Amino acid sequence: MDEAAAVPDGPRSLGGPGRGGGDGRARTGDTGRVEDALTAPLIAAVRDLGGYGGLVYLRSRDRRSLVLALVTGVPRSLLRSWWRVPMSGALPMAEAYRRDETLWLPDERATMVRFPHFTAGLPYSFGSAYQPVRAGGEAVGVLVVLRSAARSPMDTEAVDRALRPAERDMEQRLGRLAAGRSGSGSGAYQVEYDDEPVGVRLPTAAVHPVRVGLLDWDLDSDRCTPDDEALALLGIAGADFDGTMAAVEARVSPDDLHELRASRQDALTHGRVRSRRFRVRDEAVGGGKISYRPVELWGHLVRGGTGSARILVGALVDAAGGLTAAEAAERLPDGLFSLDQDGRVTYGNRRCEELLGAGREELLGRYPWEVITWLRDPAYEDRYRAAMLSQEQVSFLVRHPAGNWLSFVLYPDVHGLTGRVHPTVPPTGGEARREDGSSAGPVPGAAAVAPPPGPVAAARAGALYHVVQMASVLTEAVTVQDVCRAVSEQLLPAFGARELALYTVREGRMYLQWESGYPEGFLTQFEGVALDTHLPGVHALTTRLPLFFESPEDLSVAYPGIALDRMHAWSFLPLIASGHPVGSCILGWDAPHRFTADERSALTALSGLAAQAMERARLYDSESAVARGLQEGLLPHRLPAVEGLRTTGRYLPGTQGMAIGGDWYDVITTGRGVALVIGDVEGHSVGAAAVMGQLRSAVHAFAASERPPQEVITHTNRLLAELESDVFATCCYIELDPRTGRALAVRAGHPPPLLRHPDGRAEPLDLVGGVMLGVQPDSVYPVTALTLAPGSVLALYTDGLVEQPGSDIETGIEEVRRALADTPADSVEHLADRLVRTARRAPERPDDVALLLTAYR
Repeated sequence: MDEAAAVPDGPRSLGGPGRGGGDGRARTGDTGRVEDALTAPLIAAVRDLGGYGGLVYLRSRDRRSLVLALVTGVPRSLLRSWWRVPMSGALPMAEAYRRDETLWLPDERATMVRFPHFTAGLPYSFGSAYQPVRAGGEAVGVLVVLRSAARSPMDTEAVDRALRPAERDMEQRLGRLAAGRSGSGSGAYQVEYDDEPVGVRLPTAAVHPVRVGLLDWDLDSDRCTPDDEALALLGIAGADFDGTMAAVEARVSPDDLHELRASRQDALTHGRVRSRRFRVRDEAVGGGKISYRPVELWGHLVRGGTGSARILVGALVDAAGGLTAAEAAERLPDGLFSLDQDGRVTYGNRRCEELLGAGREELLGRYPWEVITWLRDPAYEDRYRAAMLSQEQVSFLVRHPAGNWLSFVLYPDVHGLTGRVHPTVPPTGGEARREDGSSAGPVPGAAAVAPPPGPVAAARAGALYHVVQMASVLTEAVTVQDVCRAVSEQLLPAFGARELALYTVREGRMYLQWESGYPEGFLTQFEGVALDTHLPGVHALTTRLPLFFESPEDLSVAYPGIALDRMHAWSFLPLIASGHPVGSCILGWDAPHRFTADERSALTALSGLAAQAMERARLYDSESAVARGLQEGLLPHRLPAVEGLRTTGRYLPGTQGMAIGGDWYDVITTGRGVALVIGDVEGHSVGAAAVMGQLRSAVHAFAASERPPQEVITHTNRLLAELESDVFATCCYIELDPRTGRALAVRAGHPPPLLRHPDGRAEPLDLVGGVMLGVQPDSVYPVTALTLAPGSVLALYTDGLVEQPGSDIETGIEEVRRALADTPADSVEHLADRLVRTARRAPERPDDVALLLTAYR
């Protein structure tokens, strides 16, 4: 939070050169700034949706991140962890951008279900809407509106309608801003942002303005020359004022005449007047009753020259607003304080000073948890974050080091926060002392946060959420590649780094496991270096201490002659898991970078999490490699050549779990022709692969003994039932005579084969089926006879090819049928690749895929 708050709000450019736009101009040559284009529609979106805050993310120059460009209604510092988010991350703004559609999360429950990692970083109660920002017809960013979860519910369609005008306005404004390049048909690709977010204030509700009038008071002649505002404050019409102080005194309450007259003595004695307060008649009330308005006189004494009159140049200030309110607050028995939107103290009454043990001047302009040592636990700052991000009242108890308990209540709005603090009795199980020293006794049902027993380091809650979020993401990373990808997607955007390299140790040497952002070939010189090499990445690992360099000069002094790329700051983090070295993580920044204590702590903690996840993933990969080797050994290495037929097979493992399943295919020559077999054992485990191997061997043995198709499947079913393996299997068995094209087919719970006719038509074969293998030992499996015409192609497959999440199997079969019909059958290899192309490109395959193609000549 500290480093964020230290950066002043200021204008930034859209797509400018350098790190943040440099000269404030877009690369198109437009002089407009991003806040000029987007401020009005952002504020309109917050208003139209009934929200309390809004954000605009724009894509980064390297297209890897969404960068926070504008923020309103919420402190920038509270969103420090989200200034950069990976486009590929499991985050709502990233998903809305990728899918180019509106996303509505009405409360924290909906957010938790869909985006648990996001909730881990911002565990507060609020609703949020995400609308893609477009330019030139394509998404270039995301508009986010924050809304109180306690407000009346809305559906996604209503949210989309409310945000649509602002989204259209943004598209038009960005189009004008980015269309400066001559000959550009679309300026969409010019819209990018790589700087810090610009803070925009929401319009303030109308309040009574502070009125100030000016006057000159000649102390020698007692004549007064007020301006129009001073006359209005005194309730004197300009035409009626005779210029004397007597006319002014006539408007002052008799009880306060001394205050006005004492101002003359202050000026003559001290040369100035400070806050002399008196009341003047207020004729605006009417009704025949006398009303008074408080005003204050401030001024200083001047002389026009030698022998000239002594003049009090003064200001008459209306004290009916804020000054009177502050005076009233000073009389309250409770402590009152005010924080600005960023969490800094702007006001505290005397009682607040007494209860907190800190002077007003010491508190003003600073964070309370920064000044008051016993409030330095991040839990207290977290209460402020919760109030500001939920826009709901927050209350809690705190135990003072002296032993007494204090009750805090926080009242937020979009411009800041008002707090109330007062002494209270302890919660259940605790005991506090009254001011007279007697016991106050326990109080049931109260919630409290007790400070730690000793001094607390000034840890920031925002830094801790980096660790929480990374831990949440790494729990879902399974393989080493998953871990590397997660670390890259989280660390680079969160800390604004541009380069990342992950090295692991094998046999006493360092080997690159993952890199991002480095110039091509730059890391080759460091591959395989020994652990006694004089390099920072090696030293960080061997000493188990992180190294931070804030400039190229720092790094060159520590490691003379080290090869440098275009980066200007680096962190070298050791990856240590369970006490032994795993590798090193290297981050690079493209500008000199000051590493705060919070950032160093967060990076060190994150490297520990990454090391543990890496070690776990390495063990998983080793076990998975053994399992895949077992499965590959059970599948046929080559299919037999059969005259008149061309066959080929494809197998794709699933991407979840151990990535090993029970799918298999086979081509078996028999005395009557050739048997085409495909099967699927349920489950994804080494056990499923073992059962698959037994079934494949059984089918092969029964077929080779020249049993008819029905007996092959019947005997295999009985064998699986006798194994008592508690798993079932599906199978499709077709015995084909290559000389005549006649075939006999048996299907046991398996998806129907597809047949491509010589004319290109393709259809599912209507084979009478039986139950899955292993369900009933005495099951009977009917046989279907069919004839293949020369030029036909038969496709046997497992359900992993045709089942997709969110879609039924019939739809998947139809898609494969169309692909089979639309693809030329000149090459079975090419045809097989085409049929599995969609499955191969899918980022997630919940099931493995097997395919056996047979072309009949």
